Parts: sequence; structure tokens; C-alpha cells
Amino acid sequence: MQYAKNILETIGNTPLIKINKLTADLPCLVLAKYETFNPGNSVKDRMAVKMIEDAEADGRLVPGGTIIEGTSGNTGMGLALAAAVKGYKCIFVLADKQSKEKMDILKAVGAQVVVCPTAVAPEDPRSYYSVSKRLATETPNSWYVDQYNNLSNSQAHFESTGPEIWEQTAGKITHFVVGVGTGGTISGVGKYLKNKNPKTKIWGVDTYGSVFKKYHETGEFDPKEIYPYTTEGIGEDILPENVNFDVIDGFTKVTDKDAAIFTRKLAIEEGMFLGNSAGAAIKGVLQLQHHFKKDDVVVVLFHDHGSRYLGKIFNDDWMISQGFLD
Repeated sequence: MQYAKNILETIGNTPLIKINKLTADLPCLVLAKYETFNPGNSVKDRMAVKMIEDAEADGRLVPGGTIIEGTSGNTGMGLALAAAVKGYKCIFVLADKQSKEKMDILKAVGAQVVVCPTAVAPEDPRSYYSVSKRLATETPNSWYVDQYNNLSNSQAHFESTGPEIWEQTAGKITHFVVGVGTGGTISGVGKYLKNKNPKTKIWGVDTYGSVFKKYHETGEFDPKEIYPYTTEGIGEDILPENVNFDVIDGFTKVTDKDAAIFTRKLAIEEGMFLGNSAGAAIKGVLQLQHHFKKDDVVVVLFHDHGSRYLGKIFNDDWMISQGFLD
């Protein structure tokens, strides 16, 4: 008989799927690494389990412990699935811009959810960075995950996501395009692919209101680049240790409106019901098309599932309120 011993054994080995209509005018083959096939419906399952296993191995996380993390939702889901299997408690801190669906899903899998304001500086005691750290000091027998600076994050993608993409494309991949938040996916996958073929181009998709693109191009961390934005899961107002700028060839920025509209286009035109960052990622591919040639193989990674955005991206009233629809 063939079966997984638990839900965690179903993580990874997600399919590559050709994009057809939205990329019809491009000269190359565009393939989506479709991470919603993971049990938690996002790419974050991979690094969540890796971070937990590494913390167990060196004693940072002990039986009966409490896992504490600041998350936009998807990392929390991956951590919660692992916690359910392994017998840990979870407390997750989210910014109030995250969708209600994400908060409800985390509660559904047994996590305690704390909500903090988005429009405050990272060092502000009300920020979700500060609150998660404080809770970790106040909660007995707890482990603060720190996905931004926990290098098990990028290592998970070096060990799993990168090799899968290389094997699935038979080593023919020429460009990898992905939204950047914690930096784990782009850095882990990028390092692996460049180790296999240094000519592979690694492109990050950033959002307006985030510091990544300017920092990569100039080396300057510019606070003037930072302002609130609605796109979820990508962009940062900090420089996480997981972002390895050395393996990234460049960034393209996508507006909130384009990210939202192209998330809907993926569903309507490709049958791909995905989250907010997928719209940003495919729009990023289109913005980068002048870099692609005939016979190139472009892989774009789609992070999470559309069910987490029913109250926002797939809600006409919300889209109109943001000025994204007439």
C-alpha cells in the first residue's frame, strides 16, 4: 500500500505548469512552480518544517513547547500543521493588513492569533516584529522562529525547491522569477540553480513601499522607500538575513493594482486560483520580457492559494474601495 505516514510527508514535489494565455506574446516557455499543492497550500510548508526540525535537533524547541512567530499567514499555516503532528502549541502575530481568511485558517488549525497594526515602524513596540519577540520572552518553554533571519528558511529551498525545479526542467531553466518577502525562497533556490549553472538569471519581484530593489541596486537602505502597501507576502521594510543579494540578478517592482488585477487574470484566464503575490509574480514576468529570448525556460513560483483572499482580491467591493476596479 502507498500512503504518507503523516501530512508532513506530502510536502514538496509540486508540479510545474505551463502558463499559456497571459504569456502568449513572450518568445519563451513560462512555467509555474505551483506551490499550492503543498498540504498547507503554500510554499512556506517547506521551510516551516525545516525550521522546526532544526530547532528540535539543537534543543531550541523541546517537547510540549510553544512556537511563536510573526507571519503574514502562510508560514504560520506550515508551522501549525507541523505543530499539530508533533504536539506543540502555536502563537502567531499578524499585521492587520492580512486577510481575515488567513487569520481564520490559523485559528482553525489550533493557533492563537494576535493582530498588530501595519503602519508602524519595525522597532515600534506595537509592530508584529516587536510583539512576537516580546511574547517569546514572556511565554515559558517557547521558541521564537524568526523566519526572516532563521537561515533554515533559505536552506529548505536549497535542499528541496531548487533541486525539484532543476530536475523538472532537465536543467534547461534559464530564468527564475519569484516574489521576495523573507528572502528564503529566492536565496535558497537561486543559490542552488547558480551552483548548477552560473548563467541562470534570478529575478526578484518587489512591491512599491519596499526597500529591496533600491538596496540591491545602490547598497543604500532608504527609509523614504518605505510606505504602506496592500500586496501581501512580498516586500519588506527591513533587510532579512535570509535575503542573499549576491545570488539575485535584479528586481522589478509591481504596483498593488497590477498585482491584484493579475491575480484575478490568473484565475479567469489560466484557471489558476492563487494568492495576491502570484499576480505580482506573473506581472513581474511580463515586465521582464525584454530579458527573455526564444528557447529560454522561465520558471515563476506561485506561493499560495486564492481561498485566502476571498474577502479582498476576489471581492469586488474591496477592489473598488482600493481603486483597483471601476
